[in-house]
Amino acid sequence: MDLFVILVYDFNEKRVAKALKIARKYLHWVQNSVFEGELSEANYKKLKIELQAIMHPNEDSVIFYTFRTQKYSKREEFGLKKGGEEFIL
Repeated sequence: MDLFVILVYDFNEKRVAKALKIARKYLHWVQNSVFEGELSEANYKKLKIELQAIMHPNEDSVIFYTFRTQKYSKREEFGLKKGGEEFIL
């Protein structure tokens, strides 16, 4: 079963490009350090492992919001649109 995932991260500038590259392999970019999309359980685990491998826990942070369905979610946007157009809820 797929999960809908929202990823928010804050990495030190030395590692932020690596985190961006990893996140883009799995999810759609929404805006600075924010990604979303559907993932299988296996890919969700891979994403977490890859981010944990590059992070320094005393300097970096990662937050995952996971949902079993998008049915009960709502998204509102205001202001400058920063993410890609390829994924719209």
